[in-house]
Order: sequence, then C-alpha cells, then structure tokens
Amino acid sequence: MIEQPSSNAPVPPTRLSGNERVFSIASLVIGILNLCAWLLPICGVPLGIVGLVLGYFGMKDVTQKTLAIIGMVLSGIGLLLACGNGVLGVGLNLMGPQIGDVFSSINSGLQP
Repeated sequence: MIEQPSSNAPVPPTRLSGNERVFSIASLVIGILNLCAWLLPICGVPLGIVGLVLGYFGMKDVTQKTLAIIGMVLSGIGLLLACGNGVLGVGLNLMGPQIGDVFSSINSGLQP
C-alpha cells in the first residue's frame, strides 16, 4: 500500500453567493414581525418557518451569524407561540358550550 504525503496547504474558503447577508437580515425582520403575528396562527406559523429557514441559510456568512441566530430564536419563539395559540383555540372550540356559559355568567354579573 502506498501512502500519500499529507498536504498542509490551506484550503481556499468556499465562495459565498452574497445572499447570506440578506438571508440573515430577513430572518431577523421576519422574527420581529412574527412576535406580533403569532396571535393569528395562520400568519404566525408560516412566518416562523420562513424565518427559521432564512436564518439557517444566513448562518453561512460568518460576519452575519449573530443576526441569523437572533432571527432564528425570535422566529422559533413566535412559531411556538403560534402553535400554542392554535392548540388553545381548538381546545376552547371543543369546549364551546361550557366556555360560553362562563362568559355569559360573567357578563350577567357585570350588568347593573
């Protein structure tokens, strides 16, 4: 078996397309928007997923990695809140009459 000598030559860095900076900034902006959009799960869930994906692609640029991580964290928090809001809405809908009775009794107690 022939051993080849190991090369200590530096490996050239991979060329980035330049979109990584845009991806990380977009992830941050979408993450901030998602903190407001989680109240409507139909908006919050897709925005959270898009923010996470853009943050993942934005992490390839070393200089913008922090923005991408912050965007991913904000998008993840918004996604969790949107999913929780959706589950809570379905749960309250299944318990409809009982919840309606509670609200009507509160409303009747507030009437003079």
